[in-house]
Amino acid sequence: MRVYKVTKPANENVINDITTLMMEQMESLSVNVGKEALANTIATALKAHSGAEFFVAESDNLFVGAAFLNSGLGLDKGGAYIWLNDLYVKKDYRRQGIARKLLLNVLYWAEQHKFNGIELETGINNAATKKLYNSLGFYDIVSKRYGRTLTRPE
Repeated sequence: MRVYKVTKPANENVINDITTLMMEQMESLSVNVGKEALANTIATALKAHSGAEFFVAESDNLFVGAAFLNSGLGLDKGGAYIWLNDLYVKKDYRRQGIARKLLLNVLYWAEQHKFNGIELETGINNAATKKLYNSLGFYDIVSKRYGRTLTRPE
């Protein structure tokens, strides 16, 4: 098992492999995003000057887990911080410490790059995930996240 940050710019094979993995996550969450749209987003994230990063867990030349994050600026953080958009491990590879390894790699990288914090969101009934996050020093922030999809002129 190898966990590492994907080098940017990423080649087409890497983009396709990450797309396949993350499509599984989107389907498991019942998120209605097409594979082409997802692939385009991942390709954009993995361009040289993107503020996004992917960390992957690889076993036998197969991506079995990934962490996707974006950097941002927060007034409450006093500067740069990370928003962890997605953390996913394939079902057959869960409960093997892969998510922990991905998060530890993200945290180490973030500290080395002088980020001031990291935030994420998880389901309120996801006890296993909460336990993992709490064990790595994350704490609950009382808030309610809102969202809206925007339409763009054709």
